[in-house]
Amino acid sequence: MKKSVFVTGATNGTGFAIASRFAKEGYDVFIGSRTGESAQSAAEAIQSQYGVFAKGYETKIFDEENVKSIFSDIRSMGYLLDTLVLNAANLGIGQNSLDVDIAEFMNVFNTNIGWNFMMAREAAKQMMEKHSGSIVFITSNSALRVTENRCAYCSSKSAILAMSKSLAVDFGKYGIRSNCVLPGMIKTERWQSNLNNCKYSLPNYTPIGDIAEFEDVANAAWYFGSHESRNTTGAELVVDGGMLAQLTPNINRELWT
Repeated sequence: MKKSVFVTGATNGTGFAIASRFAKEGYDVFIGSRTGESAQSAAEAIQSQYGVFAKGYETKIFDEENVKSIFSDIRSMGYLLDTLVLNAANLGIGQNSLDVDIAEFMNVFNTNIGWNFMMAREAAKQMMEKHSGSIVFITSNSALRVTENRCAYCSSKSAILAMSKSLAVDFGKYGIRSNCVLPGMIKTERWQSNLNNCKYSLPNYTPIGDIAEFEDVANAAWYFGSHESRNTTGAELVVDGGMLAQLTPNINRELWT
């Protein structure tokens, strides 16, 4: 049976680039999305381009039965998952800490911590049967340096770092590794629409003068998710153009065009 990967939030952007990176290497691909039709459309696009098997799934946040059903279906097709990439996230944008509704606040944790844990646990149950597997969390450099009005998001992304280390320790004896990719600013549709592409957005002022393409994050996920990192677990790889390395960004220089 060919190697397989499951990528959440993979219908476009970073997630789709990650799924494509694994497909390029010959992995069969399973794609998760809140919309089942979108997931299947993305899967069909990958299957058509790379000639691998691909299937999409509707993922229901914080629904353990949905998670179990997905992994049961993967098993029924003869797979024991090799790699799980947890890319989907609740961004928790604009949550003022003084008046955010507590249910809205906790929904961020339900997605970024609770649901990711459910996914990782079910994947691990398959991986342990062959004493091999890799779990990759796509977190953020916001786990280490926070942004205004994003308390739930930043703290949940920070918690993922500890969760990944815990799983690295708990699952290591079963041959399962767990690692984190920490992107900074990425050239998403939101960035391209100039919401952040301006002199007032400090993450644009990286030491190398550029921010991440989707493929930059995908390459990091590939490293952790593949045998290339066979002796690496409980680790973190920052992909932010050096933003975390600098104390004070140089905001006097011109932004790239």
